[in-house]
Amino acid sequence: MPKVTANGIEIHYEEHGDKANPPLLLIMGFGAQLTLWPDELVEALAGHGFRVIRYDNRDIGLSQKFDGVKAPGLIKMTLLSKIGLTPRVPYTLADMADDGAGLLDALGIDKAHIVGASMGGMIAQHFAARHADKCLSLTSIFSTTGNPKLPPAKPEALKALVTRPKSTEEEVLVEHGMMLARTIGSPGYPSDEERLRERTRASVRRSFYPEGPTRHLSAIVADGDRREMLKSISVPTLVLHGEDDPLVPCEGGHDTAASIPGAKLKTIPGWGHDLPLALVDEVADAIADHARTSVRQTQ
Repeated sequence: MPKVTANGIEIHYEEHGDKANPPLLLIMGFGAQLTLWPDELVEALAGHGFRVIRYDNRDIGLSQKFDGVKAPGLIKMTLLSKIGLTPRVPYTLADMADDGAGLLDALGIDKAHIVGASMGGMIAQHFAARHADKCLSLTSIFSTTGNPKLPPAKPEALKALVTRPKSTEEEVLVEHGMMLARTIGSPGYPSDEERLRERTRASVRRSFYPEGPTRHLSAIVADGDRREMLKSISVPTLVLHGEDDPLVPCEGGHDTAASIPGAKLKTIPGWGHDLPLALVDEVADAIADHARTSVRQTQ
């Protein structure tokens, strides 16, 4: 499987579509492997004429792990943040954005369309602010700004996200993963149980590394409020969000669009915090149309 050294660490990635096509970089979210981008969505984007690149963030999947590096506890981080202090963390979301930029450099790509989901949307926001010269367009999917006044996640969604499995046996991990997917998923577009089980099992067998999400979470908490940074983003931006997202409420999408100059917002009823098959074409069309329009606007 292809790996490169990017930003000083080893990053695992996959490519789909013609390499002569405009590159589109997919950045996945908290504790999630690149395979959480559905193959059907990747294929749809490639079918729209893009060179689609998805990769495992640091500390997850098949990319480099930060074994032995401890993150501060969630309670300590939250308390420090509330009194205006930035917790010391193993790495930041800005570091993770630099990983994506380094991956493009390693692949010999000057510029790409940047698409991030959830924490990946936060990383993509940093990418657009830090590496505007490498960014053709930005699409932020069910992400947010870090604004502390926004509505929080529903308690059951947050609990499902941070609760660890009861053991490391495969069946326990699969059931746990399915529980999480159901809890944060789309009420209007429920997953097929057989497909969900198959994808969850494949993910568990590909990699299980619970320490990585702990450090991912510390990076999110330490990042704080991004609204001031978002004002500096000058690349064409599309914000996609589900109106029934239990983990990152839709207000996060509205705040993101309001904070980035000229950003466009598209919300979808019944959509939660996942990428259901029923919405693949609509999401792919929105990303592709935005990317093509962005290129025309900047020419």
